[in-house]
Amino acid sequence: MRKSYGLTLALALMACAFTHTARAQDAAYIVSYFETTPAAQNDAAALARAFGETSRKDAGNLRFDVLQRIGQLNHFSIVEAWSDPQAQAAHAAAAHTKQFREKLQPLLRAPYDERPHTGLAVGPMQATGMTRDSIYVVTHVDFIPPGKDAGIELIRALSDASRKADGNLRFETLQQSSRPNHLTLFEVWKDPRAVDNHGIAAHTKLFREKSTPISGALFDERMYKSIN
Repeated sequence: MRKSYGLTLALALMACAFTHTARAQDAAYIVSYFETTPAAQNDAAALARAFGETSRKDAGNLRFDVLQRIGQLNHFSIVEAWSDPQAQAAHAAAAHTKQFREKLQPLLRAPYDERPHTGLAVGPMQATGMTRDSIYVVTHVDFIPPGKDAGIELIRALSDASRKADGNLRFETLQQSSRPNHLTLFEVWKDPRAVDNHGIAAHTKLFREKSTPISGALFDERMYKSIN
């Protein structure tokens, strides 16, 4: 009886883990960037924080991370995950989304940059262990079209290795829907030391070495703190 119960429990846990991974893989992701005038950074942060609180209540929302860039406090990023494209579309059409964009518009110094993605190499949708010291990293990576497939294999290997690194809380590779050779790395680390250690890890250095010859742009790595 105990063996049967243990087997049933193990199968249930495996099914749960598979469901969460599949859900993350099938989710609709949006990565957005916006810059305000320096004088407007506090007003923009307050608007974005309130927008995040409201958006997390929308049907189909899986995650809504509102981030402010370290060292450049007038730079922001929002990383959203939705159960499916229909849930994301409903959010985009919602009154509170339109109101946020309208109120933000006078504070901007560049257009609001919104990029739809799908999950390419992602772990569990929910992560634990985030604190005030956690560092969020959003990196744009793109490969020249002939190098796309090789680049994707490199980035899959980087993602798998990085999720096992000390201090990693999340490591996702997202693929832009309109340009599959453009990708976004979304990482969360326990603290700045974990970020530094990852940057000099053998698997990170190998990725940078192998990917640079087929890259279409500079490795654009930006560090943020959560203002959720």
